[in-house]
Amino acid sequence: MANPLRGEVVQLYKNLLYLGREYPKGGDYFRDRLRSAFSKNKSVQDQEQIKALIARGEFVARELEALYFLRKYRAMKKRYYEEGVKGSPNLGRCLPALC
Repeated sequence: MANPLRGEVVQLYKNLLYLGREYPKGGDYFRDRLRSAFSKNKSVQDQEQIKALIARGEFVARELEALYFLRKYRAMKKRYYEEGVKGSPNLGRCLPALC
């Protein structure tokens, strides 16, 4: 008898594998850790325990997305604010095309 949650597990694995491509320590590091985590729990048969593991995996996916958004926000903030003065925008400088 096939497990009805198998599709959710496979979808979670694919989603995490996609998100792991931009992991700060590298995609290969993340893929190896992901593979070992999923293979460690492959013998779980209890439906409730599988649902708990899926919920934990979805939490990890949300945390990865938050990490990536924060990294993008910091990179964007660096472009618009001076390095030396915290919190002050570059209002005194003009763009070369407009000066």
